[in-house]
Amino acid sequence: MLWLVFTGATTTLCGMSKAPHSTSGSAPGLPSQVVRRNTALLTKLARKYIWWLPPAEAMNFPARIVTQVMNIGEFDDARLMAASLGDACLRTVVRHAEAGQFNERSWHYWHYRLGLAAPGQVPSLPVRRIG
Repeated sequence: MLWLVFTGATTTLCGMSKAPHSTSGSAPGLPSQVVRRNTALLTKLARKYIWWLPPAEAMNFPARIVTQVMNIGEFDDARLMAASLGDACLRTVVRHAEAGQFNERSWHYWHYRLGLAAPGQVPSLPVRRIG
């Protein structure tokens, strides 16, 4: 089920326009220079946080790797990723999050950490709409 959630979705990251996911080896949604510059880090994080896919296959979904680290990542991994990708990229990930990608605690943390919400003003988690 999780596979269907993120393979049929669209993604927008770091100011890029929406593009459907593909398995062509390219990194849709993330600028190619961001992926190239951070391939080693994203692969390492994929191995740890996208355990259901081989790292090479997980790299087809770099936005999913970033979201997963933001949601369940160890603090040092999230801090390293934020330093490497930049806060602007992480803001875009949060703004375009899909239902189920963040738990409530992480959702609040990243809104505060990235300056996306004032205290007590965090928007509700995304919800899945059918129909």
